[in-house]
Amino acid sequence: MTDLFPEDRPALYLAPMQDVTDLTFLRVLARYGGADIYVTEYFRVHPDSRPSPWILRSIDENPTGRPIFAQMIGQDVSRLVESAKELLEHPIAGIDLNLGCPAPVVCKKEAGGGLLRNLPKVDRILGELREAIPTRFTVKTRIGYHSPDEFEALLELFSRHAIDALAIHGRTVNERYSTPVHPDCIRLAAETLPCPVIANGNVVDVATGLALHEQTQAAGLMIGRGAIRNPWLFPQLRSALLGEEPIVPSCRDLLGYVLTLYDEIANDCPNYEPLLHVQRMKKTMLFVTQGFDPDFEQQLRRARTTEAFHGICRTFLDHDAPFPARPNESSRLFCGFSELV
Repeated sequence: MTDLFPEDRPALYLAPMQDVTDLTFLRVLARYGGADIYVTEYFRVHPDSRPSPWILRSIDENPTGRPIFAQMIGQDVSRLVESAKELLEHPIAGIDLNLGCPAPVVCKKEAGGGLLRNLPKVDRILGELREAIPTRFTVKTRIGYHSPDEFEALLELFSRHAIDALAIHGRTVNERYSTPVHPDCIRLAAETLPCPVIANGNVVDVATGLALHEQTQAAGLMIGRGAIRNPWLFPQLRSALLGEEPIVPSCRDLLGYVLTLYDEIANDCPNYEPLLHVQRMKKTMLFVTQGFDPDFEQQLRRARTTEAFHGICRTFLDHDAPFPARPNESSRLFCGFSELV
C-alpha cells in the first residue's frame, strides 16, 4: 500500500461523499491540485445489486491521473465478494469497505457504521473479502457505534486480517459529525496495527490538518467536507507539510471555483433542467458558504434560477479579500474542530 504514498509526507485522500464527490467533482478538484488518492462514492451492495454505472464512470474515466479505490457498502457477504470481483475488472487501485457511514437509513440495514454493532459479522466479511481480493483491500471505519470504549475490540478485529490500510473517522457512529474527534483512538491504531492508518475528521484548514497528523502520527489524512469548501486545501497541506508557505486564495478565486463547478455539473447532465441543477448545486454550496455571512446561505436556499444563483454568489464572493480559512464552528456541518488546535 505504501507504494501509493509520497515518500516525503503523509498521503492525502479525498473522502467519499455520496452525491457530491462524483466524476464531475473529481474533474474540477484535479484542476486545483487534488488529492494523492481518491475513493469513489459507495457502491450499494445487496442481493440484487450490480455496480452503479454512474459511479463506475469515476473509475473508468478517472480524470485525476491518480489512484482511485472502489468503495462498497452492504452486509450480504456473498454479494460483497461477487461485487468486489466485478469491480476488479475496472482500473482501480483496490477495494475499500465502508464501515463508517452514520446515516440512519444505512445503519438500520446493518450496513456502513451499523455493522459495528455486529463484530462477528464484520469478522466474517473481512475474512471473505480478504481471501477474494488479490490486490489492495482497505477499510474505512468509525471508532465504535455507541462509545469510543468499543475501539479496542475493533482494533483487535482489524489486526486479525491482512488489510492494506485503515481509514478512521475519529468519531463514533452516534456522534455523527457533531462532536470533536478522538485523535487518541487514531494514534492507538497507528501504533498498534501493521498497516498504514489514515486519519479522518475535522480537517477544515491547514492548521487542523497539521494538528490531526501531529496528534495521531497517521500515515495519511483523509479530507471530505473541508476540501469541498476549500478546493485548495490539498495543495495548501502539501506545502505546509513540506515546510513551504501555502497559497492564500481570495473570495474571487472561490467564485471561480463555484462557477466552474456549476458549469461542469451542468455539462454532465444528460437532461439539463435549470431548477434541478440549482437544487443540486445547493448541496455543495452548503459547505462553501460556512464561514461567511449567514445571509449567503439563506439567499442561496431561495434561489431557483441560474441568474439568481450566479447573482448571489457574485454579491458575496466577487472581491479580492481572502476567503475565511475556517467555517463557523457552530454550524451543523463543521463542529468541534477547534479542539485540535
